[in-house]
Amino acid sequence: MPAFTSDLDKFRGTGAVNAKGETLEAFIDKYDPKRYDCPSNTVDMAVFRSEGPYREPSQPLKLLMIRRGNHPSIGFWALPGGFVNIKENIADAARRELEEETGVKDLPMVQLRTWGDWDRDPRWRVITTAFLALVEGELPVKAGDDAADAVWMDVSLKEEETDDAPADDPCRIKTATYTLSLSNAVHGVKLNAKIKRSVIKRSVLNDVQYKLLSSDGIAVDHALIITDALLHLIRSVSTQGIS
Repeated sequence: MPAFTSDLDKFRGTGAVNAKGETLEAFIDKYDPKRYDCPSNTVDMAVFRSEGPYREPSQPLKLLMIRRGNHPSIGFWALPGGFVNIKENIADAARRELEEETGVKDLPMVQLRTWGDWDRDPRWRVITTAFLALVEGELPVKAGDDAADAVWMDVSLKEEETDDAPADDPCRIKTATYTLSLSNAVHGVKLNAKIKRSVIKRSVLNDVQYKLLSSDGIAVDHALIITDALLHLIRSVSTQGIS
């Protein structure tokens, strides 16, 4: 098969042949990308908005959500997002999908987690990369592409229960249960989800895991993506001393 990229020089390594005596060109010519089932890649954008400069975690926030106009999760509310084209950088895909579905463009975005449970999409093995953006002030939105609607929703995250591990626990597992609430009075929308967040402390590294306990009207695992993004945003404004 032809090489996926035209410039092979940066992939030559030492220039040696492999164990079969193949050069890089010969190896690529025989390579079959369909030898393994290939997952699809998507992007999802958590775009939050504050009425003015966002400086305190207690400030109210809104979240940009779209109502899905097609399967899967038709009629449910989701984050703007979509599939990454085969020769498209994921950050470019995030910006493109955000503009296509909501009309919003040119927002600075931060890449967050990758979400890849094998059963998160009934169509195929779909792995998504989440992005976070913050808007300070007004920003109109308009639904497009396969989004049936696009609105700003009031968002809140309440920590319901916390279970701290004993100090002598070698794994130091800390768990917390959150209630995520999204609403828009004009559209008569009220959405809720319960999320369990576990932090496994391993030396200087923390293994953070999420589990969706329940979700009402929020598509797939997007409640988890929203919770992680919101906690990241709150943590950023709390620790960086933005002024």
